[in-house]
Amino acid sequence: MSEIDARLREDVHLLGELLGNTIRDQHGEAFVAKIERIRHGAKADRSDAEVSAEQLSSSLNDLQEDELLPVARAFNQFLNLANIAEQYQTMRRRDASQPEPFEARVLPELLARLKAGGHRDDALARQLGRLDIELVLTAHPTEVARRTLIQKYDAIAAQLAEGDHRDLIPAERTQIAERLQRLIAEAWHTEEIRRVRPTPVDEAKWGFAVIEHSLWQAIPNYLRKADKDLHAATGLRLPLHAAPIKFASWMGGDRDGNPNVTACVTREVLLLARWMAADLFLRDVDRLAAELSMQQASNALRQQVGESAEPYRALLKQLRERLRATRNWAQASLRETQPTTAEVLVDNRDLLAPLELCYQSLHECGMGVIADGPLLDCIRRAVTFGLFLVRLDVRQDAARHASALSEITAYLGLGSYGDWDEDARIAFLQRELANRRPLLPTDFNPEDETAEVLATCREIAAAPAASLGSYVISMAGAASDVLAVQLLLKEAGVRRPMRVVPLFETLADLDNAGPVLERLLGLPGYRASLHGPQEIMIGYSDSAKDAGTTAAAWAQYRAQETLVRICREQSVELVLFHGRGGTVGRGGGPAHAAILSQPPGSVAGRFRTTEQGEMIRFKFGLPDVAEQNLNLYLAAVLEATLLPPPPPEPAWREMMDQLAADGVKAYRAQVRDNPEFVEYFRQSTPEQELGRLPLGSRPAKRRAGGIESLRAIPWIFGWTQTRLMLPAWLGWEMALSKAVERQQGPLLATMREQWPFFRTRIDMLEMVLAKADADIARLYDERLVQPQLRPLGTHLRDLLSQACAVVLGITGQPVLLAHSPDTLEFIRLRNTYLDPLHLLQAELLARSRGQETTQGSPLEQALLVTVAGIAAGLRNTG
Repeated sequence: MSEIDARLREDVHLLGELLGNTIRDQHGEAFVAKIERIRHGAKADRSDAEVSAEQLSSSLNDLQEDELLPVARAFNQFLNLANIAEQYQTMRRRDASQPEPFEARVLPELLARLKAGGHRDDALARQLGRLDIELVLTAHPTEVARRTLIQKYDAIAAQLAEGDHRDLIPAERTQIAERLQRLIAEAWHTEEIRRVRPTPVDEAKWGFAVIEHSLWQAIPNYLRKADKDLHAATGLRLPLHAAPIKFASWMGGDRDGNPNVTACVTREVLLLARWMAADLFLRDVDRLAAELSMQQASNALRQQVGESAEPYRALLKQLRERLRATRNWAQASLRETQPTTAEVLVDNRDLLAPLELCYQSLHECGMGVIADGPLLDCIRRAVTFGLFLVRLDVRQDAARHASALSEITAYLGLGSYGDWDEDARIAFLQRELANRRPLLPTDFNPEDETAEVLATCREIAAAPAASLGSYVISMAGAASDVLAVQLLLKEAGVRRPMRVVPLFETLADLDNAGPVLERLLGLPGYRASLHGPQEIMIGYSDSAKDAGTTAAAWAQYRAQETLVRICREQSVELVLFHGRGGTVGRGGGPAHAAILSQPPGSVAGRFRTTEQGEMIRFKFGLPDVAEQNLNLYLAAVLEATLLPPPPPEPAWREMMDQLAADGVKAYRAQVRDNPEFVEYFRQSTPEQELGRLPLGSRPAKRRAGGIESLRAIPWIFGWTQTRLMLPAWLGWEMALSKAVERQQGPLLATMREQWPFFRTRIDMLEMVLAKADADIARLYDERLVQPQLRPLGTHLRDLLSQACAVVLGITGQPVLLAHSPDTLEFIRLRNTYLDPLHLLQAELLARSRGQETTQGSPLEQALLVTVAGIAAGLRNTG
């Protein structure tokens, strides 16, 4: 067992023991003994299935009705505590003899490689300083933990860090243990499941809390380290205004299929972001005013404040008053629209100028060591977050814009826009975009849906440009979809450039992305309307649900290649926006490897991607963990820009074409062509029950219907709960097996060794297969699925076994993830707590489907807790 495994087990044992004490205090020794019996049964079940499976099931079946919820809660909390212990392993203190973690080494090692490859010092410094990486926080409903619990979990992690010192005296260790016991008791006595579904504003506040409690500290920390690494490698420093990584958000702006996101919600979220930014900077400036008591100052600073014994404090107090006025204005505007006064900060330069003046003065006066402390951190936050905290994207379905225009053209007596062909639409839209008169008459009284689209555009017009990001069009399929949004924005009074971004989601749309872009760029006047790069969003979730991950991954790659080529030929800058989820089935996986596997030229110093659901907390919820992930993004985008992978060999392309064709055929044969599939999915997974779980503000379905009506998240979430993990691997088993049958195994091995795209696909496939468990999936079938549908479950599990076998054949390993023993250990550790939850969930699903359950009943609460626990145990669930 490695040292990391030993320390992880030690932490898990400690936290589990403290949780046991808490449960004992409430439910008594006999109940704790039952939990231990179940846990030991699960552990034994993994080593001797035939002997122990019956014992484990028997222990769970013997539970009384009133014991179901506390048992589910116990294993849920065990898994959350295991997560805390694992997360802490990535950032725990190390002895001088131990190597630094990869996340800390990745940038200096990359800079050394780049220098060895001939890149000049000044070019490296310039490229690093001007990287443009934007992480877009989205509130997809996979974050099952309540915010109040997240804060307690963060406090537990902090206590683990406090205890990670060898020089603690016994009294200090006792104090830490007492604090841990108290925090675990607080978590245990707090409900895991929200009573009510969060609103979009609640989701936005959750996103702001991640910034406040983690990213606010992580941003200056990672920049300080990047600056140090750059200086060590080149002797040069990052520019003062360098902000390689910034943040945007969809929380409160993503109205695609979510009727709860309205124009009023968008306005409220924009104001809340301004309030939060002013409040956070007010705290910073308060501290700086207390610290910068020095008398010596530059002439420039003295001219600004006049005669003052404490010139820095005098200047910062002026800024403090303006921040206070800004916060008060935002607070009042939440109740009723308020005009801005001269004191309210609206331009980020007004925030930065006094901070920079203090910084320059301190350096001029020989006090650089003071300037490069908290003041520099505050400047870097001001550049990264600014007065608006995060840029808010707006997203809406293309069909809603077409419907609005149809209503408008019908009212004007022009016919129905929805009935026109693409040429007619483009001619109309271009004519109206060039026309100086308004399209909409003052007496136009639209239907509710059109009124909401127009109201959203008016909110965009009213908001400061710096507070908004892109307008994303989901299900875009034609050039007219982009022009339609431009026209609606123009009619609402938007007089400034705004990126209007088509999102290509289905397999057909991805294949058509190139022709759509060529049509757009060829339109008279369109290039002039860009005022910057052309942004295109690549959809991972719906393309995978449509065609399976084999065909979707290759379609995404080819679409990016085509878009890069077109923009290069037409001298247009391109920003690719990756709509990735947390799971492999939705384009998820390790970000560093994913970025390095993109087509050459697609990451030319720019990278935009979504960070979704519970992955925001796992990657950015703690300052140290956030810092590590920011380091990885920075290094990966720099490497992909300066050391892009070579284009794939013609033989590799032919292989991927064949794999994609075989994969989509195999995937659709099950998902679309099998008439029993939808009913099997609904019986064998908790898909129906997920709609009752108050996770996010968005409905689980876009509309009534089959698989096509499901959002990608519940589609993935349902299969994850039963451990079949079907969307992430279905299609690969047939595609790879056929290639092996054609004697192309050596070619697959070469592709995996030499092509980052293919290597990353196989690595992510291997990871998800290691988490899949056919035996667990079979237990759900036996308890929940009607006998006539069970053969389909058996067939799917056979396909899972086939996928595992063919991946092992390609990698040449004896077991999945043999090359990553730490990851395997994490999975094994969790299975001890996951197995009882799976068995309990299957039983609770059977009971709830066999009787009327009232909302909030103990049975339903227990069921929802198992959903939360399994999600916590498997982490990247959506």
